[in-house]
Amino acid sequence: MTEQPQPPAVPNVTVAASSNRSGTISVRATDQGMPVEIKFERSEYRYGAQTLADEILRLTKRSAVAARARRRELLAEAGMPADILDRLKLPTRQDAVDELDRIDDADTGPTSWMRPV
Repeated sequence: MTEQPQPPAVPNVTVAASSNRSGTISVRATDQGMPVEIKFERSEYRYGAQTLADEILRLTKRSAVAARARRRELLAEAGMPADILDRLKLPTRQDAVDELDRIDDADTGPTSWMRPV
């Protein structure tokens, strides 16, 4: 008897990471949008708690989009049909790129080290 090749294993949770432009804040989040790791440099405190929180939320959303797109790829490799993946609302790679561009356009990070006087 010959053994049938098994489809690749799909993890229960897919995780992706995103960082701000300067690399001072990074967030790893699941495909469900749950942050699992948040790192930021102490210097980010200077912009205030609300600005830091907004940037963490933006990066969490960004990571979740990337993780959902990766999950779609993993499920497709395992043989799941595209119509089922669409019903699960998992983005294609192009959909993810478009959404990431939209999120990046809403970047809340500081654009200058100067403060208003």
